[in-house]
Amino acid sequence: MGQIPFIAVEGPIGVGKTSLAKKINAHFHFSLLKEIVEENPFLGKFYDNIEEWSFQTEMFFLCNRYKQLEDIDTKYLKQGKPVVADYHISKNMIFAKRTLKEQQFEKYSEIFHILTDDMPRPNIMIYLHASLDTLLERIRKRGRALEQNIQASYLEQLSHDYEIFMNQFEAEYPDIPVIRFNGDELDFVNRQEDLEYVIKKVEKSLKEGEVVL
Repeated sequence: MGQIPFIAVEGPIGVGKTSLAKKINAHFHFSLLKEIVEENPFLGKFYDNIEEWSFQTEMFFLCNRYKQLEDIDTKYLKQGKPVVADYHISKNMIFAKRTLKEQQFEKYSEIFHILTDDMPRPNIMIYLHASLDTLLERIRKRGRALEQNIQASYLEQLSHDYEIFMNQFEAEYPDIPVIRFNGDELDFVNRQEDLEYVIKKVEKSLKEGEVVL
């Protein structure tokens, strides 16, 4: 018996994760799971002072994302309902490792693994990446007030961290295909041919992984 599709779209801030997840949802009619961002009461303070507010911010995200992942498992996947999400909880470790002090990170890592080690992993990971200029322009265009204080240096380092993480993810989970798309070259929101290219890649991966469509 094939797997129930669980697709996660990942990449740095502003790269277009939610936009692509919505497009995949519209094409395949999967259940759409969107990351909770604006509800984090610490996020605006975090972008103003990363060192001061990083632990509170990361713990809030971890608890919310754990609850969402639990819901994916019980309300969707175990009910035979495919899911596309605009993030996966494994991203937490990218941000936590970058922003937390060593002792904080050790505690955070313990809690993370206790909560998530037995939770479902995606059977397809889509990784969007783009240049710093593209990310900054997209963040500016979408105009989220709490993102306007993001430092370019932080975003650039985050993109580098994502590259390292995705390489490690592929090595650790060779059975989970990672589909990479360059956000500088593709505009799947405004160009139909780019969207069709992306959809074909996803369809091919679904068939090769013997997931149930």
